[in-house]
Amino acid sequence: METAGGSKWSLIRPFLVILLIHSLAIYLFTRGFLLTRTELASFSHCSDLTHSPCSSISSSHRRSNFTPPPDESPDELHRDRRCWTKPAVDRLVIIVLDALRFDFVAPSTFFKDKKPWMDKLRVLQKLASAEGSSARIFKAIADPPTTSLQRLKGLTTGGLPTFIDVGNSFGAPAIVEDNLIHQLVRNGKRVLMMGDDTWLQLFPDHFNTSYPYPSFNVKDLDTVDNGVIEHLLPSLYKEDWDVLIAHFLGVDHAGHIFGVDSAQMIQKLEQYNSILEEVVDVLKSESGAGGLHENTFLIVMGDHGQTTNGDHGGGTAEEVETSLFAMSLQSPPASVSSVLDSSFCHPDLDGRKLCVGIFEQLDFAVTISALLGIPFPFGSIGRVDPEIYALSAHTWEGRGTGTNDCQPSSDLASWKQNYANALCINSWQVKRYIDLYSATSVIGLPIEDLNHVSELYSQAQTNWSDTVSSGYLPMGTPHRIQDSEESPFQQKIDAYSDFLESVAKLARSAWTEFDGTLMGVGLSCMLVSLAIHLLAIRRLNILCKPYQNALNILGNYFSLVSPLLLVAIRAASFLSNSYILAEGSVANFLLATAGIIRLQRSIREWKLPTDELFFLLLSTIIRFGIEIGMSKESSASTFLFTFSKNIFGINEGDPLLTVLTDIFPIILLFVLAIMFYKFISGICCWPHFRYILYFGTVCSYLLIALHWASESNLMPISLFVQYTGRNFAPQVVYAIGFGLLVLSVLSRFLDSSRVKPTARMTVLSLALVSSWSPTILILLGRQGPFAVLIFISGAWFIVKSWREGWIESTRRDLGAFIIDPIPVIQWSFLAVCLFFYTGHWCTFDGLRYGAAFVGFDHFNIIRQVAE
Repeated sequence: METAGGSKWSLIRPFLVILLIHSLAIYLFTRGFLLTRTELASFSHCSDLTHSPCSSISSSHRRSNFTPPPDESPDELHRDRRCWTKPAVDRLVIIVLDALRFDFVAPSTFFKDKKPWMDKLRVLQKLASAEGSSARIFKAIADPPTTSLQRLKGLTTGGLPTFIDVGNSFGAPAIVEDNLIHQLVRNGKRVLMMGDDTWLQLFPDHFNTSYPYPSFNVKDLDTVDNGVIEHLLPSLYKEDWDVLIAHFLGVDHAGHIFGVDSAQMIQKLEQYNSILEEVVDVLKSESGAGGLHENTFLIVMGDHGQTTNGDHGGGTAEEVETSLFAMSLQSPPASVSSVLDSSFCHPDLDGRKLCVGIFEQLDFAVTISALLGIPFPFGSIGRVDPEIYALSAHTWEGRGTGTNDCQPSSDLASWKQNYANALCINSWQVKRYIDLYSATSVIGLPIEDLNHVSELYSQAQTNWSDTVSSGYLPMGTPHRIQDSEESPFQQKIDAYSDFLESVAKLARSAWTEFDGTLMGVGLSCMLVSLAIHLLAIRRLNILCKPYQNALNILGNYFSLVSPLLLVAIRAASFLSNSYILAEGSVANFLLATAGIIRLQRSIREWKLPTDELFFLLLSTIIRFGIEIGMSKESSASTFLFTFSKNIFGINEGDPLLTVLTDIFPIILLFVLAIMFYKFISGICCWPHFRYILYFGTVCSYLLIALHWASESNLMPISLFVQYTGRNFAPQVVYAIGFGLLVLSVLSRFLDSSRVKPTARMTVLSLALVSSWSPTILILLGRQGPFAVLIFISGAWFIVKSWREGWIESTRRDLGAFIIDPIPVIQWSFLAVCLFFYTGHWCTFDGLRYGAAFVGFDHFNIIRQVAE
């Protein structure tokens, strides 16, 4: 007995070791891949500035940075308007155009090829070229992941959301760390929000007034935008807000459903152009002396870009490059315009010179805080942007004046002094955040990098007091010296900028760049576990040697080596940097290769390779389907439309195209119902359960046909039928599928009849097909029946070809699969191809958001994410 127990543990022990090494490998790999950032619970306050080296600049500046007592109410603080920096603007209008690509805003003259979606926002182009140094277009660079929630979080906190934060895109939790919206409210600013309801999820109790609209229904291009339009223009005439946020979603939704190169996208851009024209007209009409918008600052921006397919989430140039337009309603002094970057300039459509700046979205929170004179968010690691800060240079009091025996400062020197002070506070804030983060975070920052940024900060801070005192130069000092690159304030600006850029680089490497070392160690541990696994298999090989000899494996050497090579190629392809986008094509290539191997065997055995030839034909059709599935059209249930145009050359508007896209899918649906009846009628056991399955499936297919008919334009349909088909019918399909699934489970446990295991397995398999197939078909759209028939046919040819070989084989057990593993390989690759054939792919922008709204008008996190 003791020997038997020892033998048992000797067999189990290697697999326990494998489990432990696997766990360690997964832990190390995920530590390097799923990067995390600790959110600190610290907040910035006005009184914090007394502890900074920037608080003792000069007596006059100390007065402008007066720190209110702790018991001062927000209303009193709002009237006083003084905190960390001198307020440069009184009111701020932020218009967010979700998924605003850079080429939506910049003139087409900036690009090699002109596209249909360019030059639709002409109002911004005209303002940037006509208003001189008071308006400017920027190419804004977002940090991935480029999903809306993560970008709003990054914009308001001034930090870097990590890859793992994407999991919060649906049902976002409120932001608990310090952020721009919190500082606005804390310092008495009245915030008005309208549009995307994600703002209310992130900041549930921060807005004085809000008009939220549901944001996840990507099929709805107008509800959110119309709601914003309804409230935006009237609000511009009111005095009950200091910061207005208007978030439009139409461009984002049009991209997800139709793509960038679509009529719907162009219509949305033209609509936005008209709205922005009205907004600018209102602001200018009220910008006179004593007017409501005398000192208002306008920002029109995107939160991220989008691909030409209309998707986003990754880190490609199209996704991270968005636009930002900033305009002050008062012109800054001419000399300050030299701060604006002039290295990226081209003529606009009217032939006037137009320059575009570069803006890092990481700098948004701290830049807005500096303009409004509020504390910078504690976790912000951005830099006050010099170009946006220069657009409001006209607003500083006491500009161009000196005291005592000092030379009056030029406009540019005065701006540099204010900007150097802002950067001093900016750097001090970032330094104290980095120090606290390193001291409290479980996963801190590298010591060498921390020492480097600390040295840069010390160099920038050295002799700051001397520099401030030398800011007022003796009488007679020429302005060209004050404005030169060698001026003391310019040197300090450069030193602080170097420090802030180094911190941003350090943060990106720690929070947004994968740790290759940890990932490599994790993969190495996995390889060690595989080596142990092979040793365990070798030991089992000795025990099973008589059985293997009976299989005559050596006689089928080619049959074993070729599948192993296919699996090895499949495994090696995972290491390719382009594999994510090419996986569908690679899987289809391997599937066709496996079919060729089967064809070669049939020819060698002098058989008519009918099944193998048909399988290769299906592989070709699948290949075309995968290529089309990577396009935007497949997600809009117009797969057959694109397929017909590309394969058969049918022109748009042809009646045959209408038949293929609207009628043919319903015909195929009834073919599937007939096939299901044939399958289930061949089963002699459980007659009542069989008929329930068939009746439920047929009812579901009829409702699916009604759903597609309600979305068709072939004939006029009443509103009642439209609502029934679009919402009620899919919900009934989901309910029938769930009911059949529950019934299948109950029948499995409650049945006491003696049924053959094979018959029981057949019935339960058909029950699963009956439960899930209607739901999958309605979510796939009109291409669903075609895809299902293609793959049923492929599965039929695989089974038929294998069965013929199995009948001729001398074995009647699982050993036949060891001799001929090609069918197993074909099944595996066919399943992978099915995923890509239906229009999916393994990237964030491969998510099919529209599936969550089949049968529903509004988003529910529990109900629809499960779909």
